[in-house]
Amino acid sequence: MSQTIEVPLWLLILILLFGAVTFASHFLFPSVRWFFRKLAERVIARVNQRLTRPIEPFKLARRYDMIQRLIYDPEVAKAIAEQAALEGIPENVAFEEARRYAREIVPSFSASFYFVIAGRLAQWVSRSMFRIRLGAFDRDQLEALDPNATVIFIINHRSNMDYFLVTYLMSRASALSYAVGEWARIWPLSAIIKSMGAFFIRRRSRGVLYRRVLARYVQMATQGGVTQVIFPEGGLTLTGRLAPPKLGLLSYIVSDWELGNRSVIFVPVAINYDRVLEDFYLIAAHKAGVRKFKPPLREVLSIVVKHVWQRISFRLKPFGTASVAFGEPLELADFMIGRTGDQVEAVASEMMRRIENVMPVLPVPLVARALLAGIATRDDIEAEVAANLAYLAGRGVTLPRRDATKITDDALENLRRRKLVRESGGRFALEPASEDTLAFYAASITHHFDADAAKNC
Repeated sequence: MSQTIEVPLWLLILILLFGAVTFASHFLFPSVRWFFRKLAERVIARVNQRLTRPIEPFKLARRYDMIQRLIYDPEVAKAIAEQAALEGIPENVAFEEARRYAREIVPSFSASFYFVIAGRLAQWVSRSMFRIRLGAFDRDQLEALDPNATVIFIINHRSNMDYFLVTYLMSRASALSYAVGEWARIWPLSAIIKSMGAFFIRRRSRGVLYRRVLARYVQMATQGGVTQVIFPEGGLTLTGRLAPPKLGLLSYIVSDWELGNRSVIFVPVAINYDRVLEDFYLIAAHKAGVRKFKPPLREVLSIVVKHVWQRISFRLKPFGTASVAFGEPLELADFMIGRTGDQVEAVASEMMRRIENVMPVLPVPLVARALLAGIATRDDIEAEVAANLAYLAGRGVTLPRRDATKITDDALENLRRRKLVRESGGRFALEPASEDTLAFYAASITHHFDADAAKNC
């Protein structure tokens, strides 16, 4: 027992590594997992005490368990069999394809990351770039919503800043689940977004099996009471006006709803900006007739570095106002009374109408309308703004708290700083190639002045 045994150095290192791995897997890792699980439970318990709509158990389920539940769902199993028969492949091959889709879709929500990191980051980014203002907002109406209902916020999509802005404003009420496109499937962005509870969707996929897996996940989340965010336009607006709604995610929810199930309430939310960060790219994409646009990486990094430097040196000026307004909620059970057949288009149209009705009216869109009409002097622009405010007030539109003088000054300063207008001899003129940009902003509130819109209010 006391004899000396010689072994090669490589074998000694291998034995020590094996022992270290065994110790870690049997003693260290379980303890670490237990520690973080208990920490997460404490965070969730503390957060749920202050949330208007506490985090539902569905959202807290382990990702592995959720994937297993999804791929063994009867509807998905039926789709797997159909896919195998259609393509002439073994069912286990189609099953693995469905598993891959499920792994791609199902998020890995972390309450600690969402509320401790993401919420604060969203607040910092939003408030450093914009003056945040609430438009139409009936607090009593929103707080009176059935606490057991599934609330789904239907939001127009003007900028990628929408994610930061909505997360910041809603983090005091609930943890939101977003549907995000393929642009976010880049590591490490994909891991961060999934930790926030977002799920990926392939907007260009037309495969029946993929759509069935996605549909069942959305339906399970809805039945589980998860608070969701849907951008019905399916992408950023290229013209400034609301784009026609795409019915994919809405159809999954409406078609699966049955009387007696958990109540579903849609809440329309309208977002508008004095400056959309991507406006030049969106306008260029519209002119080219394509939705695909990709800002050069060097230019994006340059903007980020410049913004950070201005922030550090206390020279950062906000890009103007970003405003969020909440429209009248639509309870699906009430909407379906007396209706038969497929009502997805009717629900989508009604929600877009309610979003339009509460679209915030901001300084830049108001002044852009005046400039595009050929009004050139500051006093005449202010008079036009005042007249438009009076008209909209008569229509019952929620207006900025500032008066016409302040609105005009703020907007003209914003447009001058962006070199979209120039002043000479007390008159304002459009800079070359700026007309499309001003039209983009003016279009966001044009519907408030349309004759047809007036009849619908």
